[in-house]
Amino acid sequence: MNGVFLDTQSLDIGDLDFKALKKAIGKWQFYDATEPAQTKERIKQAEIVVSNKVILDKETLKSAKKLKLICVAATGTNNIDLVTAKKLNIAVCNVIAYATPSVVQHVFALILALATRLPDYQRAVRENRWQYSQQFCLLDYPIDEIAGKTMGIVGFGELGQAVAKAAEAFGLKVLIAKRPGSKDKQKARIPLNNLLPQIDILTIHTPLADNTKNMIGKKELALMKETAILINTARGGIVDEQALADALRNGKLGGAGVDTLTQEPPTNQNPLLAPDIPNLIVTPHTAWASRASRQRLLDQVAENIEAFKKGEPRNIVI
Repeated sequence: MNGVFLDTQSLDIGDLDFKALKKAIGKWQFYDATEPAQTKERIKQAEIVVSNKVILDKETLKSAKKLKLICVAATGTNNIDLVTAKKLNIAVCNVIAYATPSVVQHVFALILALATRLPDYQRAVRENRWQYSQQFCLLDYPIDEIAGKTMGIVGFGELGQAVAKAAEAFGLKVLIAKRPGSKDKQKARIPLNNLLPQIDILTIHTPLADNTKNMIGKKELALMKETAILINTARGGIVDEQALADALRNGKLGGAGVDTLTQEPPTNQNPLLAPDIPNLIVTPHTAWASRASRQRLLDQVAENIEAFKKGEPRNIVI
């Protein structure tokens, strides 16, 4: 069998081991990146295609006459036309649970940085304010402790559960939200609007879907404590970006850590990239991206191919 990997640069910076992937099939063509106009030509002879973010739409799939398997080098499959793939009998698989330790680490890095005002104090040192202080320390920004506070989690799957487990070590009480539109009848789940006024930290771990788009907007932010912290390492579009920027500017929210935006790469017109927003940390979609996490992802793609070859496909989406 022969395979094409369309966008290796989206996960590899030269620090990953491709041995397992190369062992899975004998003939590979690796591309750092693939533009839309290049996709059809690059996959037309391929039996297996690996894509992280390259779009495989209806016309592209129809032109790939030999294609048997698409391996998405991610959990989300929104870049693949799954309906067309199914009609053409092309299997699609993804990777799951590979980034949990990395995401949990990132969530708490954001929480702790915001609670301790780490960026503000780091900037104060760079601006020589500590060096010219009359006291041995700076107390310019109020430092909070998260022990004893309450965390609300939206999305209680693999990631949400792992965050909850880590939260216990920090002495946090955990409440689990019932997503809007959810039919989950578990008594432990609290309707979102009832949960928001009770919590000091909100962390989001749910997919972007019709029932979660702009799930946290102006109304929901107004329900939260003015000292509360919001963390979004899930998907851009779940939080209304303009509403979040306004809440932070107006002192209606204590802080926010955001790893995903509605458009990626973003434009400078994104409301959360304005330079005047206080106590906001924006990271460039890196919560998942530890080297160990990216290696697990790559190895899982190889495992998916090996299983497919044996007639025992795994992580099949369709």
